[in-house]
Amino acid sequence: MKIDNHTGLVLEGGGMRAIFTVGVLDCFMDNNLWFPYTIGVSAGASNGISYASHQRGRSRYSNIDLLKEYNYIGLRHFLRGRGYIDMKFLFYIYPEKYKPLDYETYFQSPERFVMVTSNCLTGKAEYYEEKKDPKRLVDICCASCSLPILCPVAYVDGIPMVDGGVCDAIPIQRAIDDGYPKNVIILTRNKGYRKKEKDFWLPSFIYRKYPAIREQLKLRYRRYNEVLNYIDELEAKGNALVIRPEKPMEVGRTESNQEKLTALYEEGYEIGKRFLSK
Repeated sequence: MKIDNHTGLVLEGGGMRAIFTVGVLDCFMDNNLWFPYTIGVSAGASNGISYASHQRGRSRYSNIDLLKEYNYIGLRHFLRGRGYIDMKFLFYIYPEKYKPLDYETYFQSPERFVMVTSNCLTGKAEYYEEKKDPKRLVDICCASCSLPILCPVAYVDGIPMVDGGVCDAIPIQRAIDDGYPKNVIILTRNKGYRKKEKDFWLPSFIYRKYPAIREQLKLRYRRYNEVLNYIDELEAKGNALVIRPEKPMEVGRTESNQEKLTALYEEGYEIGKRFLSK
């Protein structure tokens, strides 16, 4: 498959597992590889936004160095109403205090960047591109990353949203529908991984106002496995190049172990180099 101006880049989420993606993207930036279209969901959106603003190292800092300095993952944040991952700090305090997003570069770039959220009212995925309003851009990114149950419901234009992965875990079909039939897909699970098919039980008080999103959570494992099967088909036909971790995955969704995160980042960078050498 040839990478050209009609090739898209698709970024899976996975919480802290997406530090693998950060390594790949830093390698891409070091080698001046830019895609005309990038779509990211959940952590794929928050890490992809630094790629879209051409800020090499920004996501590595927030996922590893900042985590060491300010442990924004843990029960104490959840009890304060900010989520198990402190979303307020991560999206509204850290960027201004430590590593501001380069809005000028982001807004002026001709490259498209799409973020996926899940609409709590409709139970459907929403796809956003924002190239004018900094506050709305951050709201969308925060909503895309708001892990169900672990994080508060987020809002975009006053509409309640949760993690985009609930309704579209790997948005490959959207990339194709947007006019990019061939794609590079960065996954955060090993080849052959599938979620166990089991009933997903939710206490009645969780998202009781949002029955549509409760239904999506119940179906999530099935939809995830289906899209992985589809990606395998695209890869076999030569319509997708898939980059994924090769070593056994030792990083969890809310991992805070610095050594594990650093090792996974370095693996992503090395696999990115190998990908470019081809």
